[in-house]
Amino acid sequence: MASKAIYFRCLAVGVVASLLPVAGMAAPLSLVLEAHHFTPDHIVVPAGSRFKLLVTSHDTTPDEFESPDLRVEKILLPGQTISVMAGPLSPGRYKFYDDYHPEAAHGIVEAK
Repeated sequence: MASKAIYFRCLAVGVVASLLPVAGMAAPLSLVLEAHHFTPDHIVVPAGSRFKLLVTSHDTTPDEFESPDLRVEKILLPGQTISVMAGPLSPGRYKFYDDYHPEAAHGIVEAK
């Protein structure tokens, strides 16, 4: 029984910690996927800082937010919003795209 109590305490601490803002992190940035295009398709973030993207799909079919540069790959169902944490990044340009529609849905995160 003691091990279960310890497990649930650790789980509760982890949940609470995940809800706390990260020191120095700006407000989340929003991306929308609609008609298989990202809006905006160019985001500027501060170099050297972590950041959060909220990606919402308004498409009627599944999408996939993917970026090998940012080490992210997440599927979005129609109407769903996902949260993507990334950084800190060195100054530069980092590509992202919808893996299901890469010819149409793509963009850049630029760290300055």
